[in-house]
Amino acid sequence: MKKAFLITVSFFLFLSCQQKENPVFFKKYDETIALKKQQNHQNGRMKFKLFQSKFIDMNEVFKPFNDDLAKFSEEDYQALKPIILEQNIPTIQKSIKDGNLTYEKLTLFYLYRIRKFESDSTLSLNSIISLNPDVVKQAKEKDKNAKNIPDFSVYGMPILLKDNINTNNMPTTAGAVALKDNQTKNDAFIVEKLKESGALILGKVNLSEWAYFFCSGCPLGYSAIGGQTLNPYGRGEFETGGSSAGSGVTVAANFAVAAIGTETSGSITSPSSMNSVVGLKPTIGMLSRTGIVPISSTLDTPGPMTKNVIDNAILAQAMLGKDNADESSFEVEKDDFNADIISKGSLKGKRLGVLQSLLTDTIYAATIEKLKNAGAELVELNPQQPSFNGFITLLNIDMKHDLPKYLANNADKSLFIKNVKSVVEFNKKDSLLRAPYGQQLFEGIVKDTTTLAQLEVVKQNLKLDGENYLKALKEQNLDAILSINNYHSGIAAVSFHPTLTVPMGYKKSGEPISLTFVGLPFSESNLLKIGYAFEQLSKARKMPKNYQ
Repeated sequence: MKKAFLITVSFFLFLSCQQKENPVFFKKYDETIALKKQQNHQNGRMKFKLFQSKFIDMNEVFKPFNDDLAKFSEEDYQALKPIILEQNIPTIQKSIKDGNLTYEKLTLFYLYRIRKFESDSTLSLNSIISLNPDVVKQAKEKDKNAKNIPDFSVYGMPILLKDNINTNNMPTTAGAVALKDNQTKNDAFIVEKLKESGALILGKVNLSEWAYFFCSGCPLGYSAIGGQTLNPYGRGEFETGGSSAGSGVTVAANFAVAAIGTETSGSITSPSSMNSVVGLKPTIGMLSRTGIVPISSTLDTPGPMTKNVIDNAILAQAMLGKDNADESSFEVEKDDFNADIISKGSLKGKRLGVLQSLLTDTIYAATIEKLKNAGAELVELNPQQPSFNGFITLLNIDMKHDLPKYLANNADKSLFIKNVKSVVEFNKKDSLLRAPYGQQLFEGIVKDTTTLAQLEVVKQNLKLDGENYLKALKEQNLDAILSINNYHSGIAAVSFHPTLTVPMGYKKSGEPISLTFVGLPFSESNLLKIGYAFEQLSKARKMPKNYQ
């Protein structure tokens, strides 16, 4: 009897220890009522089939940080909020040098904040896929050099990555079950550059699966791995934008200093606009694509997504570098992105193209007046809409050839998938779990028989279409053409023009809206200067009210 008693006591002590070591913050909830409500949404893409990931246990994701977060209290969190939330990188670096903050506390603050909101079923954004298990240890190492760091530096800054960007200690899934175990040995080239500059990779964020070139008409911000990412300005009410949904959402909600997104056509500008953050889609080749799950080697590019223009310049500068493995990569003068130079940007005398077709938007029209009063020279434009024939063909054939190259050269060698067709066949074996919204676009890739020679003709025609629409940039010596959100992202993409989107305001519903500057190729520095001046003029960005 005594022996049985001792065994029972030991068992309960064991359970108690296990519970102490592995606290449960994240619990699955019944989403039936919320999903039923979504079916009344006027936007068909918002009629979700699920919210929560069926593959991620966030308790396991946070397990490496349980001990460190046990020592970080709600009081610590509240005390640090004023010096971290919405602050730009130079301000945070100054707080660290002044002794009011450390890189370790900064990292713990974000980890605590992510856990706080993502574990609340009424506020969760389903934005995180994985976290760097070594990030706290790495932050402590950064603190040893804290006094010697310039204000305009990513050193020690926790950065989140879209989960189609390779990292050597976290899987790179592109949100797809087929890539769930894609544990790459090497970092993507831009991640190497970020680390060389001292940045901390905090983790990986959700995205529209396969960068939203997978299912047709499906929700933005959905992936089988990550579930349904939600917009902090209106959970289930406003779209997140795509495909870099998690990047936009996490920056908007202050889950990190900044994030990296990727774009083929609108995938940085769209979620940046919809989440009231600053997004730069650079000229193709300014930033390397090596180690990033592709759609199109013709159009793909990574880019920084930040709360403000200064941070955007700092982050862009940190990722610069010619990559010999990327045939489009070119050398960029780093001094062009010096944040102290960007901050001297002015609107006075800048020649900006105004699209007549957009003047019916009251926020755009009011913004044009502000720009005029600030000294900008405005030129009204009414370009002919391009035909845009063959755009899907371009993406189809590029991905048909580019995905196998990534899988062969940059992915985990143990992966069983080798091309798009093998992904399609894999998903068919459990479509409810792996492709609940279908995989129409992937099936279209498999069926597309366009030859590489025919593809070159498609590319040239699309490029001419885009250049013709944007010809006023050269012909009328414009610094930028002014668009809204991602309205003209496709045109800018096929003609290789960079875009910068900056918060412009909010609709009556509270939905964010942004001003997008389209510039000439290689004019990123000029766009950032104009964007900075506009940001100071408008001061439009507001934190989402439930995430303050």
